[in-house]
Parts: sequence; structure tokens; C-alpha cells
Amino acid sequence: MAAKLIDGKALAQQIRAEVSGRTQALKARGVQPALAIIMVGDDPASAVYTKHKVNDSTETGLAATLERYPATMAENELLARIRTLNEDPAVHGILVQLPLPKHMDAHKVIETISPAKDVDGFHVASAGALMVGQPGFWPCTPHGCMKMLESIGYDLRGKHAVVIGRSNIVGKPMAMMLLGKNATVTICHSATQDLKAMTLQADVIVAAVGKRNVLTADMVKPGAVVIDVGMNTNDEGKLCGDVDFAGVKEVAGWITPVPGGVGPMTRAMLLVNTLEAAERAAR
Repeated sequence: MAAKLIDGKALAQQIRAEVSGRTQALKARGVQPALAIIMVGDDPASAVYTKHKVNDSTETGLAATLERYPATMAENELLARIRTLNEDPAVHGILVQLPLPKHMDAHKVIETISPAKDVDGFHVASAGALMVGQPGFWPCTPHGCMKMLESIGYDLRGKHAVVIGRSNIVGKPMAMMLLGKNATVTICHSATQDLKAMTLQADVIVAAVGKRNVLTADMVKPGAVVIDVGMNTNDEGKLCGDVDFAGVKEVAGWITPVPGGVGPMTRAMLLVNTLEAAERAAR
């Protein structure tokens, strides 16, 4: 029996509707939630992503501005601009689109953003809050994954989750969130020896490597939940994930598609974080 789809696009629409309602409530109190997006350079993918983020914000009533700077911008100029936005009470969220030009230290740039406005959830203070279960901003992609698990009523308590991908953006935060729900978590990567032995034990598999077909049907326990975070292109140039979708969907119990899975949820959680930043500032 084929796996059931976790429709990220439909769930994201629900979340955007909730954000829109809460945004209108804030506006009625005289507060306009606002997001500042900074893009340095002319990376084509970044241009597409930032355009979507601005459109998503506008559609839900958030005010979003996109500041574009040339790749030759000096790092100290970028840091100065971020500090100015930190001090602006009319700006509730700040997002610096990655990747940055090679002459810039992405870690230093992110750490310059005020934790109160770190709606991407990448600041070390946000990571620390996640680690100890304190209020903070969860990174958008793993937060979206957790919302997808929640949407199907999946109880993670006592389950074994395998996260394939050790990056600070997805892998490690995802593991912390799963642990917070009392799951047992194993973090792997594409070069893990006998990865198949690990994934066959898993009730939940999160694939976030950025490599096509890193997870195939023979690596999945029947009935497992598979969340595909990957963004790749196939031989025909079409968007695909890290999972061999055609094969794995015949074994898994639930699976996310690419496109239409984690991607829309990542963008939706950015809206949620921006709105929550505005709500906190208005208290």
C-alpha cells in the first residue's frame, strides 16, 4: 500500500491564514509586523527565494522590504546596516539571505542580528534557547518539519528518528526538536558507514543532505514516516529531493513530496517567526 502524502503546500496555506488573522489583530492595535530581508550579490536561487518571501509576507499582511546590495559590498557595511535595523522599532524581523559572498563571514553576520529579530533562528542565542527548551525562534525548516509531523497526529514519544544531515541549519536543530518530543535520535550523514542499517531501524527518517537518492526503498522500514528536505534537480531538470520518491512511497507509511512538501512549510514558518517577533515587541 502506497504511503500517504503529507501535503506541505496545503498545511502552509492553513498556517498563512492563521498568520493573516493574527496580523490583522496586531494592526488593529496599531502594530504593523515588518520583515527586513537583505540579499548581497546576485545568486539566482537567492533571488527566487527572496521574491517568494516578500510575496508571502505581503499576502498575509506583513510588511516586507528587500534590500539588495552588490557582491562587492564590504562586510563592515553589511554589519552596520544590520545594527541600524536592530535599533529600528518598526522592524521586527531581520533575515540575511545565504549564501553570502566569499569575503564575508556568515557566522559573524548572523551573530550581529539581534536575537529578538532573528526570525531565521540561526543566532547562537536561538540555538541555546532551543537546547534548553526556552522561548526563542526555531529555524524555519526543522520547525516546518515538526509541524508536518504534528499535522498527521504522529506521537514521537519513544520513537526512533534518524536525521541524515548534520548541518547547523537543519540536522542538529531537527535532532534537538525531536529529542524535545522524547524521541530517540540518531544523526547521520551521507558518508555514514552502513547508513542502511541505521535507517532500517527508524520510525521517522529526515533526509537533509542535498544529494539525490540518498534514501532508497530498501533502506526504509515498512510504515516509517519519511520527510524529504532535499532540493535537487533530476536528469530532466525538474525539482526533486534526497529521497527516491517513487520507490520509497511504496514502503513508507507517510512521505513528503518534492516539490510541495517541506519547501512551502519553511516559508510559512518564517512568517510565523516574524509575527511572533512583532507580538513579543508589542507586549
